[in-house]
Amino acid sequence: MINGSTRVYGIIGDPVAHSLSPLMQNRAFEAYGLQCCYVPFQVEAAGLPAAVAAVRALGLGGVNVTIPHKERVLECLDEVDRSAVLIGAVNTVVNRDGRLIGYNTDGAGFLASLQDAGFDPGGKRAVLLGAGGAARAVSLVMIQAGISSLAIFDVIGSKAEKLAADLAPVAGCRIVVGELAGGALRAALAEADLLVNASPVGMFPKHQDRPPVDPRQLAGGTLVYDLVYNPLRTKLLSESAARGCRVLSGAGMLVNQGALAFELWTGRRAPVETMRQALEEALQG
Repeated sequence: MINGSTRVYGIIGDPVAHSLSPLMQNRAFEAYGLQCCYVPFQVEAAGLPAAVAAVRALGLGGVNVTIPHKERVLECLDEVDRSAVLIGAVNTVVNRDGRLIGYNTDGAGFLASLQDAGFDPGGKRAVLLGAGGAARAVSLVMIQAGISSLAIFDVIGSKAEKLAADLAPVAGCRIVVGELAGGALRAALAEADLLVNASPVGMFPKHQDRPPVDPRQLAGGTLVYDLVYNPLRTKLLSESAARGCRVLSGAGMLVNQGALAFELWTGRRAPVETMRQALEEALQG
């Protein structure tokens, strides 16, 4: 029961009504019997500074940050963890006695889900679609895991170029960039060991009717990872699977990054399987 001692957490984004994080995090709080609740907050771009200030003013325990605020939110915080600074995006904010600290759990969550699937990115050729906050986290962790090459494609070529430039000082691999509509994409897809969709294309409710790329351009052995988790089987994944590719949905990353956020907020080990079960029930129900 919610009362005066309930600690409130949430997620801010636009859109955010589709998010399954509230279900997953509330199930985790219940598993420990914590007097906490987690709710979605619809926040448009113009309202981001006021929304972050409200986390402090209202005494919220913290929030997750999703599209399109992961990059801009850095300028609203009191402190940002070193890895989040390197990534250039924050997806988790912790309120420590009125001081708002930003972290990024996306990259670690992504890598953990790859490991859960038995895939080692070391020495692999990766293609990344998108250049926003999630793409930044995923690209950095892939580089740190030792990929041999990274090709970044975005609707806006300059955004992909900016991400590549930011990664260059820490990259030990070849990085190429291009636009999604450009001819270089076909060649990159044909050689990819790993394709990651970090764009919103394919996400419910606006973009689920089309894949971000033509899966017919993929080699049969490619692992196709769509960070979109709603729907669980996007058009990209279903068409890639039909071509003989291994496929992973964003559900694994969502669970693992959410578990890390839970631990930052509570200081307790996250009930990962409980969170995974809650998510699967929602997606399959």
